[in-house]
Amino acid sequence: MYSRSARKLRSATYNLYMRNFTRVCIYSSLYFFIGSSAALAQKKMAQLYILSENSGVPISSAFAENAAHRYSGLTDQKGFINIPAYVPSITISSIGFKSKDIQLDTVLASPYAIIYLENKIASLAEIRLSSSSNNVFKSVSDLDIHLRPANNSQEILRMVPGLFIGQHGGGGKAEQIFLRGFDIDHGTDINLSVDGMPVNMVSHAHGQGYADLHFVIPEIIDKVNFNKGPYFADKGNFTTAGFVDYKTKNYLDKNFIKTEAGLYNSYRAVVGMNLIKRKPGVTNQSLYVAGESFFADGFFESPQDFHRLNGTLKYHGILSSRSSFTTTLTAFKSKWRASGQIPDRAVSDGSIGYFGAIDNTEGGRTSRYNANVEVITSLANGGLIRNQIFFSKYDFELYSNFTFFKEDPINGDQIRQKEDRQILGYNGFFQRDYFLGKIKSQMKAGVQVRYDIINDVELSRTKNRVENLRRVNFGDVHEMNNGMYTSQRFSISKQIDLTAAVRADYLASKYDNALTNSRSQADALIISPKAQIDFRPKDKVHLYLYTGRGFHSNDSRVVVQQPGRKSAPPAYGADLGGIFKVGKKLVLQSALWYLWLDQEFIYVGDEGIVEPGGKTERYGVDLTARLEVCNNLFADVDVSIANPRALHVQREESFLPLAPRFTSSGGLTYKKMQGFNGSVRYRFMGKRPANEDYSTVAKGYFVSDAAIFFTKRKWEAGLTIQNLFNVRWKETQFETDSRLKNEPSSISEIHFTPGTPFFAKASFTVFF
Repeated sequence: MYSRSARKLRSATYNLYMRNFTRVCIYSSLYFFIGSSAALAQKKMAQLYILSENSGVPISSAFAENAAHRYSGLTDQKGFINIPAYVPSITISSIGFKSKDIQLDTVLASPYAIIYLENKIASLAEIRLSSSSNNVFKSVSDLDIHLRPANNSQEILRMVPGLFIGQHGGGGKAEQIFLRGFDIDHGTDINLSVDGMPVNMVSHAHGQGYADLHFVIPEIIDKVNFNKGPYFADKGNFTTAGFVDYKTKNYLDKNFIKTEAGLYNSYRAVVGMNLIKRKPGVTNQSLYVAGESFFADGFFESPQDFHRLNGTLKYHGILSSRSSFTTTLTAFKSKWRASGQIPDRAVSDGSIGYFGAIDNTEGGRTSRYNANVEVITSLANGGLIRNQIFFSKYDFELYSNFTFFKEDPINGDQIRQKEDRQILGYNGFFQRDYFLGKIKSQMKAGVQVRYDIINDVELSRTKNRVENLRRVNFGDVHEMNNGMYTSQRFSISKQIDLTAAVRADYLASKYDNALTNSRSQADALIISPKAQIDFRPKDKVHLYLYTGRGFHSNDSRVVVQQPGRKSAPPAYGADLGGIFKVGKKLVLQSALWYLWLDQEFIYVGDEGIVEPGGKTERYGVDLTARLEVCNNLFADVDVSIANPRALHVQREESFLPLAPRFTSSGGLTYKKMQGFNGSVRYRFMGKRPANEDYSTVAKGYFVSDAAIFFTKRKWEAGLTIQNLFNVRWKETQFETDSRLKNEPSSISEIHFTPGTPFFAKASFTVFF
């Protein structure tokens, strides 16, 4: 039982949460009401409704431009765009569609005009360096998602230039992520979301920011929006290296059933079906269901027995030309066994094989159930209001053994990390385009609320998954993050946009420690200013300078138990870069960047301790190229160079373990509407330090993949190959101090998870 003082503390904590939640709601309501009233008072604009000619599906983010009248814009998520009355004509274009010229006075006989675009294979000629979006990667991401095949939703992260992933937990665990000189672990310094719903888990049993994307079915991903750095006001916690936002399809163009079978007893089946019969012409509502079943034994000597089930039910309806309603329900369950990380010495002396294990009882299970509701309303003058509420029920249980017999020579060092979590949240924003005199402007203001209830957060010592030896940590975490932001963009000329933004986050945490029967709490307020300059001296040149402050939060168990530990150490960054379109067939992007992180204290979930991280800096250069070699043949290459260092330590001991220093990826893709399609791709990660003085090296790798498909109107057959040349490589590596059963003392060296050997799978898809 809790004492009277503890009950008072609980009441005070609850009241603190409610006061701040109410304050945020009141402020946001006032802001939305004032902004909406002002917007509705504006003069109405002409409105176009842009649809696919083949399916009648609305086209979001289609580009509209009239160069002579200095106008450009993008269609919203419903396919609508408002055109000012002074613009007489417009050209509409979108990746994967033929461009179309429109004389507005000939089509605007009704409240809105329906415009159809004809489908075609993507071309770099359709890429516009838009002044309507400050996301310099938008066109690149739209092109890549249109052209590249993907094996799973986590691998789609590789579409972010310079981003690498590595699996070291048997397939069911979230992948390790690398970007811009960061070993991000499982998500500490990158903000991941799906349809606006957060993926990162705060105060997670395994690691802060843990982000598992396996609940997303790759065949229903429509767009991947991403950018790098802490410069974006609507992206809060974990947005230091950057963010990635998946957008799932509102409509299925076709029903489909897909089956896959591959080496190592790998089997997968996917189905997607429209539940509302589509009528000819406009498609103004959709209800579809998608499901995925996956099983694999894997390439390890001990079978993984990996099972995954996914389900999605999504409704999207256009209530009127001004409003849409979307609701999504998803369910995900997964379980697996893992061989874990193995030490170099055990492979070298023949104790185990390259794909063997020291403890083959590692693995786990996880599940996630989501409900997501979104309403978007467009205003007559081009304003936009978006309201979203979401709920997630998440369970996690992971068994690992990193040190084998170092701590317990008899029973071994296996650990269990477990939690039961519920997430409630709200996202809303109001956005309006307007003129300040003759200066075209855009304002955006938003509110984000997230509340995590994490029960029975556990770290325990176990044996063979069966015997629970002792609990190291056990308790409940409540964590709230209230965020508000506002940004103003001014197009002071056709060439120059200036954007100023500020974000405020309030974090409140409490931890009930069941082992000590105690309760602790803490809170913090973080202000994050941001600024952007976009300069387009020519139609095919976009230069930019971005700067700003971001943060990633620390684990609540650290914040409340360690006086003086910062809840959310700041990160300061700057990007100077440009995107260039050379002719019609080549797009180049380059950036010089810098990122500085303040003192961090990180909760190491595997050991239940607080580990100081220190101040760090990273700087480097990113290079990206997309080339249309000839009709239907595309080439791409991404190169990232980084110099990550710890500050205020001896230079020879300032290396950041596992931080990537040189990475590159690229390939060739041949794409047609029907007939043969295919791709050949590579990824290269250079060697990197495995410890602070670079005395231990994490070896680099070069791996190639290939895929070939034959596509007809009603079916498609394919063959996908990973590790085409069957190279032996290490997917993840760590310097770890471990002890094997027959050793008198522990040894520190590289422990690794082997990368996939040659792997082939065949697929067959039926469309109907």
